[in-house]
Amino acid sequence: MVYQIRIEGHLGRQWTDWFDGLTITLEDNGDTVLTGPVVDQAALHALLRKVRDLGMPLVSVIRVGPGRSDASDHTVKELP
Repeated sequence: MVYQIRIEGHLGRQWTDWFDGLTITLEDNGDTVLTGPVVDQAALHALLRKVRDLGMPLVSVIRVGPGRSDASDHTVKELP
């Protein structure tokens, strides 16, 4: 499955390796979107722990679907 993980604040592209090769997109609103395939729930939780360890607020986690990189067909988990 492909996921988009949105966090508040900008990350530098040097973090790509730490986030297991996910694509890092810097949004104009100041958010960073991490996009890419995640093999299973354990790997997703590991990525979310890395976000937590950075101390950057998690905005949302979106399951985009297999082989897709846009959010036109997705499940949204918005966080308060």
